[in-house]
Amino acid sequence: MARTLTSIMDEVVSYKGRVVRCRTSKGRNKVEETEGIVMDTYPKFFTLYVKSRPGTVSFSYAELLTKEVELEIVPST
Repeated sequence: MARTLTSIMDEVVSYKGRVVRCRTSKGRNKVEETEGIVMDTYPKFFTLYVKSRPGTVSFSYAELLTKEVELEIVPST
């Protein structure tokens, strides 16, 4: 099944309040991995509270569609 922006948005809404691992492509084979909590979801983007550097970062759903950003739920221990 092809992923659409609507299905990606629904998936991120279900992650709200959960700890996720975020893998971000920075270009030229550079990748940044961080863990954070999905704080808020909006019609065009969502925010992630990053634990390693206190503050929030925002990503668009289109970045998930194009695989510039990947999210994975961190299993609770």
